[in-house]
Amino acid sequence: MNWQAISFDWNQVRAFLATAEEGSLSAAARALGQTQPTLSRQVAALEEELGVTLFERAGRAMALTTAGADLLEHVRVMADAANRISLSASGQSQTVAGKVVITATENLATRQLPPILKKIHAVAPNLEIDILPSNEVQDLTRREADISIRHARPEQPDLIAKLILETKAHLYASREYLEKIGPVTDLKMLEQATFIGLDRTDEMIGAMQEFGLNLTRDQFKFNSPSGHVLYELVNQGLGVSILTKDIETYSPSIEAILPEKFFIPIPVWLVTHRELHTSKRIRVVYDILAEELPKAGHI
Repeated sequence: MNWQAISFDWNQVRAFLATAEEGSLSAAARALGQTQPTLSRQVAALEEELGVTLFERAGRAMALTTAGADLLEHVRVMADAANRISLSASGQSQTVAGKVVITATENLATRQLPPILKKIHAVAPNLEIDILPSNEVQDLTRREADISIRHARPEQPDLIAKLILETKAHLYASREYLEKIGPVTDLKMLEQATFIGLDRTDEMIGAMQEFGLNLTRDQFKFNSPSGHVLYELVNQGLGVSILTKDIETYSPSIEAILPEKFFIPIPVWLVTHRELHTSKRIRVVYDILAEELPKAGHI
């Protein structure tokens, strides 16, 4: 460990993080319970210590520079670690109570979340956690949920989002169905196959066209917004559909079709609102999810 390289003040780092996430010095000062001049001095001192400019000042707004954006990800890791240390040292995690609502896709809520919830319960047994399985995006700004695990980065500026991992989606069918239509050596061979849609058929057709696979709506004989229903229809040999690759872990009878030729990157974002900074119950759950979801295998 190069101790000489660790020379900056944690209060300065905290001031930088709050300013970056709140968007202005005044908002950051309110969040930290400090005066704006004090916070401004701390940010300026960190910039001087590191020898870089972290923010572009535009009136009251504070826009991150490239150097600031690079530093932000490292600082968030530090903040998460500091928070966990604080909770552990004080035993506060055992006294954290109240309700936390988590929304996630049906597949994730069913398969990946339960073992993580077991760990959360061991750390904070007084928490009450509600799970909302849904493939539709819940509105966190209206408090339909406290924490969301979704596949798209939110656009609302008052939400906090962290990219947890990236997985892929492929075309899948059961061995039974593949035996019926014969070996598939080219995607165009699927242009006569039966497909199963996610209740957004036009979007799926558009995605297929990008890979040179031209389908018609008539080929989509079954459709459902439910991930579980979609999987079961594929498992029963009723056709081909797009599924995330984690399905291979749970379904040995389902096979990916030419995965090297057809794959769609699927990001996984952990999202919450700004109450993360002030609510211990949300912080505890968010931090454990952020740590454990990447370990949960392919989502």
